[in-house]
Amino acid sequence: MQGTPRVVVSASIAYDYIMSFDGSFKDHILPDKTHVISVSFLLESLAHQRGGVGGNIAYNLALLGVPCALVGAVGRDFGPYRDVFDALGIDMTNVMTIEEDLTASAFMNADLAGNQIAAFYPGAMSRSDDVDVTPAARDAAFGLVGAGAPAAMRKHAEEIAAAGCKLVYDPSQQIVILSGEELRAGIELADIVVGNDYEFGMIERKTGLTVDDIAAKVRLVAVTYGDRGSELRLEGRSVSIPVAMPEVLADPTGGGDAYRAGLLKGLLLEADPAVAGRIAALTATYAIERHGPQEHSFTVDEFCGRFAEAFPDFAEKVTVETLQAQIGSPQRLVST
Repeated sequence: MQGTPRVVVSASIAYDYIMSFDGSFKDHILPDKTHVISVSFLLESLAHQRGGVGGNIAYNLALLGVPCALVGAVGRDFGPYRDVFDALGIDMTNVMTIEEDLTASAFMNADLAGNQIAAFYPGAMSRSDDVDVTPAARDAAFGLVGAGAPAAMRKHAEEIAAAGCKLVYDPSQQIVILSGEELRAGIELADIVVGNDYEFGMIERKTGLTVDDIAAKVRLVAVTYGDRGSELRLEGRSVSIPVAMPEVLADPTGGGDAYRAGLLKGLLLEADPAVAGRIAALTATYAIERHGPQEHSFTVDEFCGRFAEAFPDFAEKVTVETLQAQIGSPQRLVST
């Protein structure tokens, strides 16, 4: 994958530490001793994986052949992660290394009942707002601002919009941190707003803006509903997108990030909304079939073959030739 980045991605870049406990947390927690709690769990497994919203989206864009640039700050332990992304052709010019800190890390421990104990260390990510995204955004078609350091989300949204780049606003996990005023400001700058139905409910609680209100302000709203598919709102109409059925549901983590990458691929190709949404749906399915948000892969031939199986009525719309078409600067967000 080479060429000037068509998508700039500003969001978290992190390592995920996924742990599993072969038992139940509740069996080791004394309700009358929670004020002096002290527990330790012998783990059945531990996985150390690449993750973070920004990293996951960039990874899927690379699989789809979209030249992209990742933006953020990482720590002195980032070397192996960077090597993989360099090999994929992802532009890492705007990923700043903070030698005195570690890369952001998520620690997730789950028991057999599905209960989870999690912790997140932001580390070097807290310095992401030191990066100026303007130079990369000037030449890109889309700039996505996703969950990351709140200061960087605010700054990079403003820089992307000021550069004349179409802003994709995706606050997701950081909705709980951002104020209503900050969320409104991001929406006002955006061309596209993306989130799941729960997240849009949280946005409404904080801002008073319903999905309909947001759709009236921006060119495109994408709402995901998990295994019920997704919906694209644009130009006063709604397009329902079904899921591409997974062969196995291994891990939903990263499915939403993969969906966003697939949607951007479709928009860059100026595909019809029904087609762009289905590209997004299939990309998400590949992700949830593996444990870890960056453990899946596919070739263009494999993607097209599976697309035809999942969506036979649209098979002729997604071919090797169309997916490998030269991506320029789309004149509109979607074709009519």
